[in-house]
Amino acid sequence: MTPVSEAPYIVVPGDHGSRVRVNARGSFILRVPRLNRGTAFTPEERVKLGIEGLLPERVTPLEGQLHRAYTRFVRAGSALEKFSYLQGLRDRNTVLFYRLLSEHLDEIMPIVYTPTIGEAIQEFSLWYQQINGVFLSIDAPDRIEASLRATGKSPDGVDVLVVTDSEGILGIGDQGVGGIQICIGKKSIYTAAAGVDPDRMIPVVLDVGTNNLKLLNDDLYLGIRAARVRGERYDAFIDQVVRAIQNVFPNAMVHWEDFGAGNAHRILRRYRDEICTFNDDVQGTAAVVGAAVLAGVRAKGERLRDQRVVIHGAGTAGVGVADLLVDLMVAEGLTREEARRRFWAVSSRGLVTDDPNVRFRDFQRAYARPAGESASWSRTDDTRIGLADIVANVRPTVLIGTSAQPGSFTEEIVRDMASHVDQPLILPLSNPTKLAEATPAHLLEWTDGRALIATGSPFPPVLYDGVTYTIAQANNAFVFPGLGLGVAVCRASRVTDRMIAAAAQAVASLVRIGRPGKSLLPQINDLRRVSATVAIAVAQAAAEDGVAAAPLTDPVQQVFDAMWQPVYPELIID
Repeated sequence: MTPVSEAPYIVVPGDHGSRVRVNARGSFILRVPRLNRGTAFTPEERVKLGIEGLLPERVTPLEGQLHRAYTRFVRAGSALEKFSYLQGLRDRNTVLFYRLLSEHLDEIMPIVYTPTIGEAIQEFSLWYQQINGVFLSIDAPDRIEASLRATGKSPDGVDVLVVTDSEGILGIGDQGVGGIQICIGKKSIYTAAAGVDPDRMIPVVLDVGTNNLKLLNDDLYLGIRAARVRGERYDAFIDQVVRAIQNVFPNAMVHWEDFGAGNAHRILRRYRDEICTFNDDVQGTAAVVGAAVLAGVRAKGERLRDQRVVIHGAGTAGVGVADLLVDLMVAEGLTREEARRRFWAVSSRGLVTDDPNVRFRDFQRAYARPAGESASWSRTDDTRIGLADIVANVRPTVLIGTSAQPGSFTEEIVRDMASHVDQPLILPLSNPTKLAEATPAHLLEWTDGRALIATGSPFPPVLYDGVTYTIAQANNAFVFPGLGLGVAVCRASRVTDRMIAAAAQAVASLVRIGRPGKSLLPQINDLRRVSATVAIAVAQAAAEDGVAAAPLTDPVQQVFDAMWQPVYPELIID
């Protein structure tokens, strides 16, 4: 029996997780996912650990277990059933789960992450199983620190906390405490893509109520059964959470995930100069889209600073993309104001302008066009300046969709854009797939195969006029895992704009478009290399900005050494 005060295992320092000292004995070991290796325990280990007779006689090495696990995965029926099987495997055997995910990443990632994770979130209360995460309630602010300490992690034992308030989940909106699943999904990708040690991350959901009437009327719903809290009480709760994290895990990065548009930018601005923090929907989306745009512009032999960019959907993600592209244009020699003049942002009210009679969000104001600019435009609607009007008059070279308005990149709009641009760069980024502004097949048809395309959801290759086009997926997984790894390696105290830009440039540097149909972004099955490249660039940028606490003596080796590998470690059994 393991004493309560003693950790069941200790990773031997300096061995990168390849050796573990085991303090536990007996059946308890089989309930610790990081220790449990099921039928892979050797006869000698079973005797020493006191688990002989608790497992079938035959010893199955990791490779055999991997075959069994993959077969089980394939045989599972629906996507949600596959998700449930994988969730159970992750909670039983850490190494086997991540080995399976890593070796079949392109096939399994859509199950543990978008799009299937959206269904799992919606069904959270019905399908509830034990969750390895932290639930923080706005009704119990005095228990925040105790809840974080209950994880059993040491002050220096956490690299990343993935935190959501579940208001803006994956295009499906407010999902209450079910949002913990998106944090767990992100954690899985951090490890599979970048080798961030799964034991050094904590998923956190902030239960501030929900405005989802279906959840409020569901007897099974597990969260606070009340309307979502806003205003001063909400802000005070966020501040209490941030201060508690600083007290309990002072070296950890706070990864904000799927906050509503009204809070995401505001919270990021509030804390980014005080703590090490990152918003994936704002900065992660911006970096991967920035990488795709950079790759596309380079493929055309042009400069980013010369592009005309229309952002259809000036919300959290859209403005985040614009902000990063402005930074990259400034790096090419423009002033910030000159760069912003290269953008036209479209909200639900139409073109964002400085017209005092039209109301827009504060974070959109930097991209407000002069109201008089469009006075001479030919218009299809006298009440608002819509996307078709903007494309017709601006003649953009880059069209980015973050609107969640399916089909809004119509044939007329796309053909109009293509009539003025030889290789239009078009990115319908809204996900899941049913919300995409256009499909790649239509975009290629309407541009005679000339469009350079990146999407937010995965699409299969498209055969057009004898050429197979591989469709780039602007998946944040190309950025956030490497960013988190780079931050951990250099012990960054902040996440700076330079670090985000470095991540985008690192991803773009891995793309070579030498023939028609080649993807604007790397392939999902190359995520480990992408993440390592991003981590090195991010750590070096942190050092240049003076926010790295750990010296970078050999960045490549330091990043490689920090990447946890899903293999059974040597057990030290005294």
